[in-house]
Amino acid sequence: MNAQRALPLHIDGPFTYASPSNDNSSVFIVFSVFVMLTLLFSLIGNNSDGPDLDEFYAGSRRLPPFVNGLVLFGSYMSAAALLGNPGLISLSGYDGIVYTLAPAISWVVVLILVAEPYRSTSRFTIGDSLAYRLRPRPVHLVAGFTTLVISLLYLTAQLVGAGALAAPVLGFDSPFAQRGIVASLGLLMILFVVFGGMRVTTLLQGVKAVLLLAVGVTLGIAVLWRFGWNPLELINSSMRQSGFGESFLRPGIKYADRTSKLDLISLQLAFSLGAAGLPHVLMRITTVDSSRNARSSVQWTGLLNLFFCVLAILIGLGATALLGRDVIVADASSGNTTVFLLTGSLKSAALLTLVSCVAFATILAVVAGITLTAACALAHDIYGQVIMHGRASSQSELLIARLSVGLIGVAAITLSMYAQHLNISFLVGLAFAISASAILPTILYNLWWKRFTTQGAVWSMCGGLGTAVVLVVLSPSVSGDPAALLPNVDFAIFPLRNPGLISIPIGFLLGWVASVYDRRDPTGCDYRETEVRVLAGIGNTRS
Repeated sequence: MNAQRALPLHIDGPFTYASPSNDNSSVFIVFSVFVMLTLLFSLIGNNSDGPDLDEFYAGSRRLPPFVNGLVLFGSYMSAAALLGNPGLISLSGYDGIVYTLAPAISWVVVLILVAEPYRSTSRFTIGDSLAYRLRPRPVHLVAGFTTLVISLLYLTAQLVGAGALAAPVLGFDSPFAQRGIVASLGLLMILFVVFGGMRVTTLLQGVKAVLLLAVGVTLGIAVLWRFGWNPLELINSSMRQSGFGESFLRPGIKYADRTSKLDLISLQLAFSLGAAGLPHVLMRITTVDSSRNARSSVQWTGLLNLFFCVLAILIGLGATALLGRDVIVADASSGNTTVFLLTGSLKSAALLTLVSCVAFATILAVVAGITLTAACALAHDIYGQVIMHGRASSQSELLIARLSVGLIGVAAITLSMYAQHLNISFLVGLAFAISASAILPTILYNLWWKRFTTQGAVWSMCGGLGTAVVLVVLSPSVSGDPAALLPNVDFAIFPLRNPGLISIPIGFLLGWVASVYDRRDPTGCDYRETEVRVLAGIGNTRS
């Protein structure tokens, strides 16, 4: 899993963390102050007459490109960016580095093929973009449903990761305390989104991005300082301390046999392409006032993402060099505690507190953004466009959106309660696979292919979603493996843990076949207005 890819953590088993400091109260106090200040801002800054749909869904589209790029970076990065990726690198060396760098590819896809044309055709949701040239009700329905599935998978995994991280760091180790912290974080997330919508979500994600970068830079500088500012000495020391010698920086430690290599390819394909179709990433692209600014935002996000990848590599190799691989594995075989162990070795209580608080803020910001996206899909796509046939008033849709925030938040909290001690690390990988198999093909066809039809959109989304889910259910992630969701049964007939290698081509193929053989629209739906908007960068103001 990958933090850039919004996975909660690399979970090979229950996450455990023994804090190097006995004073957990400082973490709680600092995080509580952060939460209260943000919530206070949402109340004071709230429009007395209530926000309109543009403000609630898109923050009134006033963000400059750099700020939106920074916030988009914050929206995309999860706690694994700071915890999971360095841990994977510290244990796997080259294999971990290759795995971590995949997001650099994903932002190239977003920049070249998606950002500007999507901003030109979408008002709020994926369904809005598709409905510019396709029949509105079918595409709003399938796009809204697919968005809800991806969002619930994401939210459940993030909240499970929150419980696994928060309880030990705060000094609680009972299952009851862990579930209580998850419920508290979930309720905080609901309050943030209900009161502030996109505006407060933007604040959370922006502050989280700044803190995440600050922690990464601080740890990176500390590592280089310990090695006399000599990267070559750092690399040589990491190879010696890894126990693998020069093989540490060669392929094969984590992904050695043919199946695991195919699994890596499948995961990388899902993560590299899936980011371009993630609903909460696409929703953030609409929060600027022009297609040009959307492109600039994605450029900044890509650069920040690449910069943080370099920091993660530096931190991971530094942890191996300073602590030794055996020490890291002894504390947690997944490597999830690597950053905490490294911070503890620097003997800085303040830095440890900051790392812990950033991890909490990261989870809170990510779940707030995903919850808002899911609520928008439920209220705007399914209620406003499908149930009300596009005739819902702004006031009624806003009310449904706020109610949807509570409904989705409670559903995610409930699911995460039952999954606290289960290995659900595959959920985010599945979310990316669905995004790459169902949403990305539909968006690319809709924006760039004249013969694409409504039937093609429905087949691509439903087929990509269904294929990804079925293959994961039949994979070793769910059964037939000691680390599976159901370790005591075995119905795994699909060898790969991630379905992207199969489901992504199927999603593209179904969209093409269904459009080519569509008898209702044999020459494709009218592409003229979409083409003008894609080429001219005109924003979408349709409801």
